[in-house]
Formats: sequence, C-alpha cells, structure tokens
Amino acid sequence: MFTGIIKSIGTITSIKKNDDLFEVLIATDLDSEHLNKGDSINVDGICSTIVEKEGNKLKFQYMSETIKRTSVSSWGINTKVNIEPSLTMHDALNGHFVMGHIDSTGKIKSVKIAGDTKDIEIAYPKNLRKFMALKGSISIDGISLTISMLESGSFIVSVIPYTLKHTTLGEKTVDSLVNIEIDTLSRYLKQLFDERDNQTNYEFLKDRGFI
Repeated sequence: MFTGIIKSIGTITSIKKNDDLFEVLIATDLDSEHLNKGDSINVDGICSTIVEKEGNKLKFQYMSETIKRTSVSSWGINTKVNIEPSLTMHDALNGHFVMGHIDSTGKIKSVKIAGDTKDIEIAYPKNLRKFMALKGSISIDGISLTISMLESGSFIVSVIPYTLKHTTLGEKTVDSLVNIEIDTLSRYLKQLFDERDNQTNYEFLKDRGFI
C-alpha cells in the first residue's frame, strides 16, 4: 500500500524482454539500505516487486497483463519514473491510499499554465466515470492528485510547482500516456451500492411472487 507521495524520480537504465517478461533496471537515489529483494515499490503507479538490487539500481519484472494495462510498453532507456516505497506503520498518512493496481491508462489532451500551476487534462475510458468525483482523489502515475474538472471523457488535475519539480509530471506533454488508479474508497462504495440494489431487486420480486 502507498500514499501517492513520490519519494524519488528513477531513471530506466536497462530493458530486457524475456518471453512474456519485461525486465527493467531503474537507478534511484532512494536509501537502498532499507530496500530488499521481494519488497513492493510503486513505480509510476504500478505495485512492483524488487527482484534484484545492484547498488543504487533496482530490478523489476512485468508480465504481459501488466504491459497491456499500463504504460510499461512505452518505457525506454532514460525514461523517468515516479518511485515510492511501501507505506510503513511509522509513516504519515499524507495523500490518499494508493494500491498500485492500475485501472487504465489515459492520454494527456492538454497542458495549460495557470499562474504558478499547470492544468493537465487527461482523457480516460468512460467506464471509469462512475468512480470519479469532482474534488475527489485520483492517482496519476502513482501521484496523489485531486480532480479539479470532470467531464464524461476527460478530467483536469491542477499541479503545483513542487509536484511538477519532484515528479515526472513536469516533463509530460500532450499525448503522453499515464497510469490511472481510481480512489479505492470509491471502488468499494460502488460495489456496496451495487450489492444493495441487487438485494432490493431480489426482495421486490420475491415479495410479489415472481421468484
């Protein structure tokens, strides 16, 4: 589990494709002394497992399903990625709960300067609309952000200078692919309401002798 507060920007230094596996080596300035093989790390929003350590470089592997559903296929040598270690019991609960399970990719439609901030508009699949709310939380490439404008096919996140400097968002341009994870709370609320509606429909039909 993560918070969406990025701790480091990593740089991909090596990529290997072995059968169905996509293997990447990422250089990071994280304190690797406290990172071990098997630990979970958020890499551009994707919950990733450290399979090897080589000094300040961490190796990760991604299966075909992950490649299909995320921006991994667009990565190359020198691609910058957002890095966040797993949340510990001693960490402050900033941002919002991020699971590292990507729901879909989105594509940046526009980037507009608004004073000291940037308004980034992102196109997204319409099936995610029911999980989103104006001023609600959303994770973009692992970054905890707030939806400032919401339409049926796109939304806007307003990004402050600090976030632009300390994440990869500062380098994103129109048509850049980003990973989207909806707020976990909205996911469970949707499931809860769906089950309630199903139960109500069942009782309605039973009481009237239809079933």
